[in-house]
Amino acid sequence: MQSSTAHQMSSSDTRNLLVTISYVGTCFHGWQVQKNALSVQEVFQTALYKIIGQKPDIKGCSRTDTGVHANMYCISFKCSHPITDDHLRMALNRYLPNSIAVYDVREVDGDFHARYSCKGKEYVYKVLNSSTRDPFLEDLALLYRYKMDENLLNEAAQAFVGTHDFTSFCTMDNREKGDLTRTVKYFRVERNGNIVTFTVAADGFLYNMVRIMVGTLLSISQGKFKESSIKDIIDAKTRKAAGPTAPACGLYLNRVFYDI
Repeated sequence: MQSSTAHQMSSSDTRNLLVTISYVGTCFHGWQVQKNALSVQEVFQTALYKIIGQKPDIKGCSRTDTGVHANMYCISFKCSHPITDDHLRMALNRYLPNSIAVYDVREVDGDFHARYSCKGKEYVYKVLNSSTRDPFLEDLALLYRYKMDENLLNEAAQAFVGTHDFTSFCTMDNREKGDLTRTVKYFRVERNGNIVTFTVAADGFLYNMVRIMVGTLLSISQGKFKESSIKDIIDAKTRKAAGPTAPACGLYLNRVFYDI
């Protein structure tokens, strides 16, 4: 859908665009382009090329994993095409699959970067606490059939709040190097009927950090850890001290924070 009015713009006319999307991650192998698997970035790049005929360097706000969802995901790239922000939003929604929606396109300062300009993120993990599965929540929440005391887990989760070395809550690979200290702003565990929601915000997250936090809290719910064990697990600074990694299906990148 290239505009007939398209023209070569000078570098001074280049815009830095911030695109806000949401997506269901069930059929994607995360955000980042991979050789042998479909990713959100690949699908977005394909749709963008159909519209502007350009392949800009796309920056994503986070490296979400296979099966993880996003209520808010931010993308930035520099573009010299004259298409308006609102027309680009509508065109992207035309070419993207139904599992991805574009909510906003706007111009930002030239030095803005979707990942490095981020001041913090909020994640949500959804648990269906029921003896019976819900077909409308398949791959969108973790089915957990055991009794769960959300008030007890909410109290236990407060030990995560503050600045800590979260080595125990990180799957180590080549992307996690150096300082593993993060500051958790808040952690809430709340129930609405059969849905128990774990909400956590921090200045940054390590690989699988939220899923390991949730997995550890579920282990507390099952009596495998004491209610007061979170502090000791943090102090241990070893992945072996924490609980299992909760499945990806319940995890959502919920909000991304910027100073704009």
